[in-house]
Order: sequence, then structure tokens, then C-alpha cells
Amino acid sequence: MPRPSGEQHVISAGATRATVTEVGATLREFVVDDVRVVWGFGEDEMCTAGRGQVLAPWPNRLGDGTYEFAGRVGVAGLNEPDRHNALHGLVCWMPWVVTHPDGSVARCTCCLAPQPAYPWWLEFRVDYAVSPGALKITTTAHNPGEETVPFALGFHPYFAPGPAGLDRSRLSLPCRRHVIVDERLLPVGAEPVEQSAVPSIATGIPLAGVRLDDDFTDLVVDPDGRWRAHFSPSGNGDVVVWGDSVFGHIQCYTADTLDPDDRRAAVAIEPMTCPPDALRSGVDIIALAPGESFQGSWGIEATGA
Repeated sequence: MPRPSGEQHVISAGATRATVTEVGATLREFVVDDVRVVWGFGEDEMCTAGRGQVLAPWPNRLGDGTYEFAGRVGVAGLNEPDRHNALHGLVCWMPWVVTHPDGSVARCTCCLAPQPAYPWWLEFRVDYAVSPGALKITTTAHNPGEETVPFALGFHPYFAPGPAGLDRSRLSLPCRRHVIVDERLLPVGAEPVEQSAVPSIATGIPLAGVRLDDDFTDLVVDPDGRWRAHFSPSGNGDVVVWGDSVFGHIQCYTADTLDPDDRRAAVAIEPMTCPPDALRSGVDIIALAPGESFQGSWGIEATGA
């Protein structure tokens, strides 16, 4: 009988290993020196709460599930019905073809066909590559059609807080602005991060009592072209989440609204190319012309695990 997340693909480099699933090209686990770096799920379980999923052709929320681009209308199912939103795109539940150029790389491909939620063709390739203590994820999206298409991308990794729990962990994000949202968690404006509810998050804050389901942007990029967020789990060293400049947003979620057994079990640090509701607003949406491709990378580095 097939597993709920399909075939399991393990890649490794020394004491570092990752498991990527057939369904959604999902990062189910990432382990360094026998320490869980990400909060994943069991191989006989269906993914819940977006754990490790690829979010495309839009990440985060799409208000009312409807949008228009170049005269075409998309209508997506509302999988966040209490807020009347369509959440996290389409490819996270599709089967992907996974191959292995070598034992440290999983290459995942799929083709999104025209449908009511997204009436265009779009091809994807996601490469997961492990090295000692690190994981690099590179995504290519290609438009094989004859029309320009809207595109956005995100990922939804959660990071395990260690034995003392999330309240004993620290988080810093390289951000200058915080996106203001309404009761449906859709953007209504932005503010300097110093004026937000977490004014010191750029220099680092303890997560005790902090509730986040927030988008941060205007990211500070290092000389190598990457931004870096730091998560310090209780007793488990330091985890760096980095992204290149195409990922101009970081969504952080402290899992306070999950089922009781899972609440605050981890923190999601989500690289995104756009803010929530971008297919409706057009903010930071990538327009891929016929034959054009997009490429972006992000990664995880675990030290002192």
C-alpha cells in the first residue's frame, strides 16, 4: 500500500541526511548528527500544517481564491474556509518525479497543467542537495506556453526548538519592514519593523510569549547576495536559514493556531518571493514570458547540533 506522502527519497552526506517525498517534493526530515533540525512528520502520515511543502504557483494566502492576470481569471478552492482564503498554491499535493544524480541530491520535477485555479502551463524542478551540516534547495520554474504567466514561490519548513521548547529559543530576521494584515491575514499596509509588535526581531528576540504569523520584508542582504535568518533552539546550537535576493519576504509562524498537540511545536521560517495575496495585489509577482525561466535558491545550515 502506498504511503500518504508517496515514495520516500533519502539523501545524505556523512552524518547529514534529508528525506524528500514524492507527494509535493516535500522536505519530510532533515537531520544533522542525529539531531532533528526540522519538524517533520512520519513516513506513514499525511503532511499537515504545510510541514516542509513547496508553495507554488503562489505561497501563503489568496483572498477569496480568485484573481485576474492578463484577462484570464483563476478560481481556486478555499482550503482556509474560516478566512475565505486559498492557501499555499497547488503543487504541494501533486506527485513529483524524483531522481538521484548522486546520493546527496534529489531532483524533483512536475508539470502544472491548466486548470480553473491556474489556467496556464508551468514546469518545475526542485533540487535538494545535502552537504555536511547543510541543505541547499534550488528551484527552476519554466514557462513552456505561449502566454506570459504569473508566478510566485515559497517554502514552508518548520524548525524544531529542542528539548526546552519554543519559549526557550531565539529568533532573528534580517528585515526592515513588517507587513500589516487584517483579520483574514491579508495585507493592508506595511510599517518599519521598529514600529511593529516585535521591534527588535532584526537583532534577535526570545520567543517566550511571542505569537507570529507575519510577513517581514525589505531584507538585509549580505555581500554574497544572501540574507540570513538565525534560529537558536534551546540547547541545540544555531540554525541559519538563508535565501538569495529573489526571496524578498520571510513569513514566520509560531504554530499557535494548530491542533492542541502541535501548538508551538516549532517555528516556520518561510522564504517567499512575494507577500500574502500577491496574485490579487500584483505585489512582487513574477511575470514569466513564453520560454522564460526563473531560478532561486535558499538553504539551511545547522551548527553545533
